[in-house]
Amino acid sequence: MRPVRSAALPTAPLLATALIAVGLTGCSSLSPFNTCEGTEARVKELSAQPVSTSVPPGATVPKDFARVDVACLDDSGDAWLYAERTYAFPGFRQEVVDFHRTTAEAGGRHLQSDPMDPDVADTEAGLCFTKGGDGDALMPTVRFTTARQLEIEYDYEAGPEFDPGSGFHIEVGSETDGAKTGCRD
Repeated sequence: MRPVRSAALPTAPLLATALIAVGLTGCSSLSPFNTCEGTEARVKELSAQPVSTSVPPGATVPKDFARVDVACLDDSGDAWLYAERTYAFPGFRQEVVDFHRTTAEAGGRHLQSDPMDPDVADTEAGLCFTKGGDGDALMPTVRFTTARQLEIEYDYEAGPEFDPGSGFHIEVGSETDGAKTGCRD
């Protein structure tokens, strides 16, 4: 009669070796990234932010851009929540810059210039403002666009509202947990 060996004995050294190898390579079986799971309420909150509807006089919503574009993206690492609105504006870009700078600063936000190239004018690079701490940080950005860019990005044929000037997008973004974030990180 031969003694019976447990099947767990040969697997224990293999499991221990695998766990050590995972630890040494810095890999983990658990994802270190945030996902979009359970972010519906925060996405809805972003879409209602007043900064996305606070615009300079004369700004209009182009046809087919009536609703706020909201989503959670998690296709490139950590998830990112955003709500974006597009406007046409008949005036100069500097008017948009001045309006949003004044509005953001009145709301306690701070303009953060482009760290990659601080010499680029706000009217070309757009604007980015930060505010908040853990749990409530929002990052509003203003990016300029043209009828041609809308055609390329959205396959959108701009109407006469873009004839006298250009347009801009306002995006309010956030980490899934509301953690403080910086512009153009």
